Amino acid sequence: MRGLARNTAIVIALVIIVVAIVGIYFATMPRPPAKPETTTPTTSPPTTTPPTTSPTSVASPSPTTSKPIPKKIAVVYDIGGRGDLSFNDMAYLGASKAAKDFNLELVEVQSKTESDYLPNLRTLAKSGEYLVIVAVGFLMTDAVNQVADEYPDQLFAIIDGYIPDKPNVLSVLFKEHEGSALVGALAAMVAHNYGCKAVGVVLGMEIPVLYKFEAGYYWGIRYGEKVYEKQTGTKVEPLEVLWTYTGAFNDPARGKTATEAQLAQGACVVYNVAGATGLGIFEAVEEAAKAEGKDMGPPFAIGVDSDQDWIKPGFIIASMMKRVDVGVYTAVQRALDYYNGKIDKYGGILELGLKEGGVGVSSIEDLETFLEIAAMAGKKVNKEEIIAKVRAMRESIPSWIWDEVNKLAETLKTNPDVEIMGLKFSEIEKMIPLDANEIKQIREQLGVPAG
Repeated sequence: MRGLARNTAIVIALVIIVVAIVGIYFATMPRPPAKPETTTPTTSPPTTTPPTTSPTSVASPSPTTSKPIPKKIAVVYDIGGRGDLSFNDMAYLGASKAAKDFNLELVEVQSKTESDYLPNLRTLAKSGEYLVIVAVGFLMTDAVNQVADEYPDQLFAIIDGYIPDKPNVLSVLFKEHEGSALVGALAAMVAHNYGCKAVGVVLGMEIPVLYKFEAGYYWGIRYGEKVYEKQTGTKVEPLEVLWTYTGAFNDPARGKTATEAQLAQGACVVYNVAGATGLGIFEAVEEAAKAEGKDMGPPFAIGVDSDQDWIKPGFIIASMMKRVDVGVYTAVQRALDYYNGKIDKYGGILELGLKEGGVGVSSIEDLETFLEIAAMAGKKVNKEEIIAKVRAMRESIPSWIWDEVNKLAETLKTNPDVEIMGLKFSEIEKMIPLDANEIKQIREQLGVPAG
């Protein structure tokens, strides 16, 4: 028994030793990494504010829904200013309509000299209060170009300026050559109807946009002569075409002097492409007619930009309406659409022609609107008397002439390949923007004397 007990004790001791060794072994082994906990992602935004990035001069403006849409629009006028009864007043018409329709406040800024352009635009942009700042006129192109880079989140629009590569600038351009072709045809047919030997055009500053007026006008004159020959069955001598650059858009005295010189050379229709300088054109034409005992033309003037027929009723046969109001209104609407996320891009080129209602020849129906503009500019007008005079003057012109002007408008909308004296109208369009050499070539090809 004693031996058995000893053996049992030995076995128990061995078991205890083995268990201890196994425990020590497992206790000293490296443990595997714990399995990571998984979490369910939520749609809630992080509580920290995400970092913002500063836009560069080439980045698109980035209005967000968290930022209130500005409730102001600004219009910066060129040197001619409000009351020119033309370009600037048309800009006001479009801006005031947009302000009313979209419940916005309109702020107007007048530039007294060219040196005002840059500080005026910069002051407005710096405030950050404006949905869009509209610069009225080609002469502000450089200033808009500069300020648009300084304030890339501010939207701008420029009338007649060409800035195609900035996402925050909308360049509003017009097909002045289309509208000018219509009044050129009208001028030629009216001149031949009264047995005149010349027609003219008096212009403001010599800048590329005015070359478009010239080119279309000259082409239209030669087109109108061909139509006149066809309608009357008579061969006519080509009209002499007179043109004068006055170097100013706000000097009626220069316009009057230039027109008097053209009238003395036999012109009986003179086209105003000179803004407020053109008011002198109208005075010269009226005085020349009244000196002959007439209460209506010839001689006649042709208005520009707005319906200027009312200014000297009976002596302004029609106006080439350049609908700056449509351009300004569209720019404001486009800015709102951009802020509201309806369009992805604001900047670029907006070109308005006959198809878009951007240019055209004035009608009796247009008079009422522009008589209102005159009243806003402080002019005293007798609406009924003016309309009666304009209507009587138009009725004194053979109706087929007006019909042919309308036909040309419809033709150019769909077929710009109409050719006169070896020059297709579409070829003029392809040359735009015109430079000094190109307008010289067009003058030569259409038989217009060098200046």
